[in-house]
Amino acid sequence: MDGFVALYIFVLAAFTGYEIIGRVPVILHTPLMSGSNFVHGIVMIGAMVVLGHADTTLEKVIGFLAVLMGAGNAAGGYVVTERMLEMFKSSKKPGAGA
Repeated sequence: MDGFVALYIFVLAAFTGYEIIGRVPVILHTPLMSGSNFVHGIVMIGAMVVLGHADTTLEKVIGFLAVLMGAGNAAGGYVVTERMLEMFKSSKKPGAGA
């Protein structure tokens, strides 16, 4: 029964996340991604806790995939943030005349 509940929560969270992100306008996606990296960290912690309590092979595979996707999402958020911040840096090189 516990495995079924964990799988149900995982599927419900995946569906909810997809629906929420799917409704974000493109122009707001980058700032929201950069501002929500802490949420990805919380997702990874939750996935690691679930993975630590996994008993069956299916639960372990799903938990591992959740940790992997959470890590990829967090890393991608930081990459996008870095690229976004590069756009706001001055194009002038220091010491390049007046």
